[in-house]
Amino acid sequence: MREVREELSIQVDQEDLDLYKSLNIDQRAGFDEIIHHVFNNKSRVFFVDGPGGTGKTFLYKAILARVRSEGLIGIATATSGIAASILPGGRTTHSRFKVPITLKENSTCTFSKQDGTAKLLRMASLIIWDEAAMIRRQAVECLDRSLQDIMGCTLPFGGKVMVFGGDFRQVLPVVPRGNRAQVTDASLQRSYLWDNMHKIRLTRNMRAQTDPWFSSYLLRIGNGTEETIRDDYVRLPEDIVIGYTHDNEDSINMLIQNVFPSLVQNARLAQYMSTRAILSTKNEHVDQLNSKMIAMFPGEEKVYHSFDSVDDDSVNNYPIEFLNSITPNGLPPHVLKVKTNCPVILLRNLDPNNGLCNGTRLMVRAFQDNAIDAEIVAGQHQGKRVFITRIPMSPSDDISLPFKLKRKQFPIRLSFAMTINKAQGQTIPNVGIYLPEPVFSHGQLYVALSRGVSRSTTRVLVKPNQELDCNFTKNIVYKDVLNC
Repeated sequence: MREVREELSIQVDQEDLDLYKSLNIDQRAGFDEIIHHVFNNKSRVFFVDGPGGTGKTFLYKAILARVRSEGLIGIATATSGIAASILPGGRTTHSRFKVPITLKENSTCTFSKQDGTAKLLRMASLIIWDEAAMIRRQAVECLDRSLQDIMGCTLPFGGKVMVFGGDFRQVLPVVPRGNRAQVTDASLQRSYLWDNMHKIRLTRNMRAQTDPWFSSYLLRIGNGTEETIRDDYVRLPEDIVIGYTHDNEDSINMLIQNVFPSLVQNARLAQYMSTRAILSTKNEHVDQLNSKMIAMFPGEEKVYHSFDSVDDDSVNNYPIEFLNSITPNGLPPHVLKVKTNCPVILLRNLDPNNGLCNGTRLMVRAFQDNAIDAEIVAGQHQGKRVFITRIPMSPSDDISLPFKLKRKQFPIRLSFAMTINKAQGQTIPNVGIYLPEPVFSHGQLYVALSRGVSRSTTRVLVKPNQELDCNFTKNIVYKDVLNC
């Protein structure tokens, strides 16, 4: 089977095997317990819990290298494409397990007992699922039912050794138009599986060695213990705040200059572009920033227009001009402007085995009328050149539209700026945060601030409200989720 051959062909680097020697006490205890269960074929479900910087990915790499070095199959997956690209042989959970997009309480994965995915899962000695805190519990339960079915075993996940990981201080599952109770109900901690998961707590923050005060501040933000005033507003460290002027454009230009200094001189360098991004709360703010950045970026501009239509609209109720004017979540814009060397992010799983996952960051190296030549700039496939073509796409679940839009366009967006949710799972050494309005969901401020590595490379631009200045912004934390 192709799936089995691909997993067995993953090379184990000596560097990853040597990671075991560098594990701290918390990591080594978790490593030893998980490896013991794998090598003794003992069923167990683990959850690796720890804030950003405690080395969850470091631990996964060490475990995968040890398991694969013995000729066993260790499957590495993550909820987001960015997190998956960091793991050796990583794939998104939806592409690996064929989890349906629309989930119900009794859903099962869409593979059959006879296909390659089922055979791979039966042979697997270990399955890792990173960033599980941001997936709806129904997706995890869906895999549980499917594994019990193909394994013919009623133990959780068919008796497999499962390792979930995540941080509940970060953003929770997205529930369209959902209120606090619905979002909380969708989290993994409300699953019937949660109480049977053995918790591995990682507490030693490796980033704290370079900036201990900032790491402590981030933890207080994530736990909701930082002192607040007036409807959950917290004070930001003054040395990371960009002063807001009455001319908003001047403030944005200052933020861009701090995150992307000497842009023209460094525009060709993947190392420069891949270590910088500006984060914001909503797509409309991100689009504004990306439009501004592509205009500043050196080089000749290429404009690609999409081909839009509506399924089952034989009488043309919706004018093309209207379809062109909307950009639902998960779709590229109708007008896509790119330049050579500009950064983009992939919006679909095109070829997960070769690094083309939803969330993969790339740089455009060349373009023709019907193809874009791009280079992957992060993760295990860094440096690989790929060709991207137009494909038909539809919003996966956009209840705001009374029709099903079909857009044929390149499945990419500019990524000078991206949403906070999209950035979860990656480290951005030079990060800017643009907050023209406060965050609106649990964990967003914590995720945005914790993408950076220190105060010296983190900059925040906040539009002040009528009562508080630009040093204050809102923090939203659902403490009932953290207390589970």
